Amino acid sequence: MELYKTVLALTVILSTEAKFVHEDFGIGICSNTEAEGMYGFDGEEMWHADFNQKRGVETLPDFGDPMSFSGFYEFIVGETEMCRSNLAKTIKGFKSPPPEMDAPQTSIYPKDNVELGVQNTLICHVTGFYPPSLSVSWTKNNVNVTDSMSLSQYRPRNDGTFNIFSTLKFTPAEGDIYSCTVNHRALSGQPQTKTWDVDVALPSVGPAVFCGVGLTLGLLGVAAGTFFLIKGNNCN
Repeated sequence: MELYKTVLALTVILSTEAKFVHEDFGIGICSNTEAEGMYGFDGEEMWHADFNQKRGVETLPDFGDPMSFSGFYEFIVGETEMCRSNLAKTIKGFKSPPPEMDAPQTSIYPKDNVELGVQNTLICHVTGFYPPSLSVSWTKNNVNVTDSMSLSQYRPRNDGTFNIFSTLKFTPAEGDIYSCTVNHRALSGQPQTKTWDVDVALPSVGPAVFCGVGLTLGLLGVAAGTFFLIKGNNCN
């Protein structure tokens, strides 16, 4: 699957005296089967196109100033059509050269501190890959899991590669083993798998035992001393 990517960046100086520099960026990605459009500011996503639901999704935080993206989705659809047209022409003109690729690096970790029987979220972080097209799957005790999992949008990095997050909601039980498997073209057919097992350390009983034994011996010592003191007084 060939890929075509366009990146538009605009640097704005708001004040020549204070020299506050901000970056407004837009990213358009397309292939024969996939596409993505996103706008952001200072490295943070503000809006992306959801081609499955055929609408734009605003991702500004709740405390952000209200902004509208009227017509952005329709604009991205048009840009995607142009992107695919340019992709076909580029492939024909350059005889489909092999694309540059970067293999992903994967890590898996829980969102919160793990407590047995308390629902948590496992995060599979995949980073440093190019092109931005991969698949992520989960297993629990070697059985595929599809419920309660999600996959984020591709997130660009400053070096031109991408990040993506997949999450899985789970309830920890002692001995369970979870795995996250990533498939990407740069892996040459060898999936990358990371595992995580539920291993919650139980509180140590050693200090409590030693304290109990010490207290018991102390009480026995007091009782023995009292007994001999009384016997001694009786003898006198």
